[in-house]
Amino acid sequence: MRKAFVIASILLLVSFALQFVFAAVGGFTKPAGEGAYALHSVNGMAVIPVLTLLTALFAALAKAPGRIIGLAALPIGLVVVQALLAMLANASTDAAGVSTPLGLTIAGLHAVNGIVAVHVVVGVVRAARQLDRPELVAAAPVTVREGEPA
Repeated sequence: MRKAFVIASILLLVSFALQFVFAAVGGFTKPAGEGAYALHSVNGMAVIPVLTLLTALFAALAKAPGRIIGLAALPIGLVVVQALLAMLANASTDAAGVSTPLGLTIAGLHAVNGIVAVHVVVGVVRAARQLDRPELVAAAPVTVREGEPA
């Protein structure tokens, strides 16, 4: 199960990386129609949640510490926040449907939350790898500089 945890967490990280690519595809599609962000939406609302649930399940089956299982499940909450931020950003337009400073600020928070989610998943991948191969972490040399406490 530890290998499955590693593989699922790596697939989740790849899906998050693709999420940024799909956002760029939507942002640079000309003319920008309703389907410009379709890949971004499907990946964010279907693929990432499924991979997150699988990663958390494999973490539990691999008998990972509770902190790591919680960390593996955290992207679900961040996806919910992402959806709320996107809805608020889209709803924060003026009467003519033009973006407002508030809406653009909320859209910026959507991007920041995505970056936070990637960092969480990087932590999950590291934890999964460490759980799968603890001897590699224990064997890593530690460099102590002269004058620093050991």
